[in-house]
Amino acid sequence: MTEGRPIPVIEIFGPTVQGEGMVIGQKTMFVRTAGCDYSCAWCDSAFTWDGSGKADIRLLTAQDVYAEMRHIGGEAFAHATISGGNPALLPQLGELIGLLHGQRIRVALETQGSRWQNWFWDIDDLTLSPKPPSSRMETDWPVLDDIVAKLTERNRSFSLKIVVFDEADLQYAAEVHERYPHVPFYAQAGNGRLSETEPERLLPYLLERYEWLIDRVMAHTGLKQVHVLPQLHTWVWGNKKGV
Repeated sequence: MTEGRPIPVIEIFGPTVQGEGMVIGQKTMFVRTAGCDYSCAWCDSAFTWDGSGKADIRLLTAQDVYAEMRHIGGEAFAHATISGGNPALLPQLGELIGLLHGQRIRVALETQGSRWQNWFWDIDDLTLSPKPPSSRMETDWPVLDDIVAKLTERNRSFSLKIVVFDEADLQYAAEVHERYPHVPFYAQAGNGRLSETEPERLLPYLLERYEWLIDRVMAHTGLKQVHVLPQLHTWVWGNKKGV
């Protein structure tokens, strides 16, 4: 039984614009859960799993989460994003997703595709973001294959997104795109300067990385049906949390 089981929440904020993936630019509320089964070298939310954010973790019921979302965002939103960490570690999220849908709130979620949850079928905007070589993580291809197959079988709305830092990541992105050619595909420029605190100094670097990715994707014969994205929120707010 997962009903009533508390959710480890590390932050709730918004409304703000979604900065990544298939719903980039979408006005949304964020619920960030704690815990991850990965430890990516360039993770921009390592505080959700490396212990540095332990004091911020609260165990909340689905009703608690929804009440806090309304307290912070009022009636000014109709879309919510559940992020992490890896929220796919939490079977109890199904209750929150059902509660949000009952309030006519669409739900987006991103996960690396390392774990399956039956509530994946209920997510309106699901992004699978397997991690490239620069992350120093290994993709479990049979698990990812199974997740893609289950979602495809029920014709669910989902996409694939690869963060790209270098040529090895670009080749990995092409291999993922070739493996699942029927799935909408997004390549996103990586942010390798997570310690930069001044947005005005970060933006020229992010723009250069985005231009590099555009140039490389346009010339790549294995990346045809591809959306090429920046990490939008970092262009506006830099590496600031809670935006």
